[in-house]
Amino acid sequence: MRPTFLRERRALKRGLWPVAGCDEAGRGPLAGPVVAAAVILDPKRIPRGLDDSKKLTAERRAVLYERICAVAEVGIALGSTARIDRDNIRQASLWALARAVRALPIAPKLVFVDGCDRIDAGCDCEAVVSGDALVLSIAAASIVAKVTRDRLMEQVGAACPGYGFERHMGYGVPAHKRALVEFGATPHHRRSFAPVRAVCGESTA
Repeated sequence: MRPTFLRERRALKRGLWPVAGCDEAGRGPLAGPVVAAAVILDPKRIPRGLDDSKKLTAERRAVLYERICAVAEVGIALGSTARIDRDNIRQASLWALARAVRALPIAPKLVFVDGCDRIDAGCDCEAVVSGDALVLSIAAASIVAKVTRDRLMEQVGAACPGYGFERHMGYGVPAHKRALVEFGATPHHRRSFAPVRAVCGESTA
């Protein structure tokens, strides 16, 4: 199964255009922000090979990221670690998704969002479960969000050597947990996440 442009074309026939797809990256990691992206594809210039970012190699994602940004309208927003700890990861993700839509250079009339939650997009919004595997504009957004977040975590890794952020992107792999034990939590860690609390004890309070 590959995502298609069918839903977008149906909307276009109903007079609903522009149509944006949005998705986020980084709900699961123990560190770093959640990154959301919104993309309005040009029906006449859709990059070939778009797919759910999880099904693509890092190299392929990077190529498609450049192609998407060259021909589509793109908006990006970050839900910070502080917001995640304050509001919880679900609310921070929905907030970032809504902000990504508002960051688009042009306002959409319809938004498709990955998952089961609609967002405050300022226009009609449809939630699509497994949308990154079904809807082409959501797949494009998943690529933009993933590449943006990975590059951000590479920068965090350079600023915080020893944790391996540039390799695991903040996910709770064994090497990351060992680094938490040895070095403690950084300002980039999500202190509301149970594994961080468990590893760092009172230092995460």
